[in-house]
Amino acid sequence: MGGRTALVTNVLDYGGPGAVSALEKASYVIACHDRGFADPEARAAYSAAHPQVRVLSAQEPEAVVAETIDQLTTIDAVICNDVHPIRHTPIEDVCVDDLRATIEAVLITPFRLAQAVIPHMKRRGSGSIIAVTSARELRPEPGFSVPTTARAGTTAFALALARELAPWGVQVNAIAPNYLYSELYYPRAAFIDDPAGQQLIRDTVPLGRLGTPEEFGALVEFLASGTAPFVTGQTIAFTGGWP
Repeated sequence: MGGRTALVTNVLDYGGPGAVSALEKASYVIACHDRGFADPEARAAYSAAHPQVRVLSAQEPEAVVAETIDQLTTIDAVICNDVHPIRHTPIEDVCVDDLRATIEAVLITPFRLAQAVIPHMKRRGSGSIIAVTSARELRPEPGFSVPTTARAGTTAFALALARELAPWGVQVNAIAPNYLYSELYYPRAAFIDDPAGQQLIRDTVPLGRLGTPEEFGALVEFLASGTAPFVTGQTIAFTGGWP
């Protein structure tokens, strides 16, 4: 597997840490984007911790793809790991600006990223695009209409993209997590260290715990590997049996 290349976005949050770790172990050459990397000190700190990766400074999706191609020459896999904070808000109280910001972050950004990488993958006649979305749409919860709506749109986009790119041999799949440990959505203090949070997870998730970054990364690496190209246009729930 040595020599394969991957672009991972928002590497510090959500599925990013698990994806990068798994791809590093599989000897990928990885281009890493994060919103925090607009800060040179943050880029330097991440580079020191991950000396084998290429840390990107670009932020706009088109520039991220261009910098990745400049750094890696080719892109075998793109992991669109898009993130945005969520709030518990009844629909009648939702601020439309928050809805717009969420859609911009988790739907429009991966749409633009895909647009930028499509010509590259079409020319090569291969590639894998993985959209990290959410399983929230499987059981919409009161108060979370904004992330549920936006993430469902991204999942639908990934499936539409899969149909369009299949003739060029490009795989596109969505991974839909819920109850994946991350400090943004299911932080350790509230759901691992706190007995009440532990009990909530045991009562909610059939497997009785949060999913680990390592487990998530293993799934990402399989889809990125290109070893099963017939798997395309799928939404894979990463939920421990929920709902």
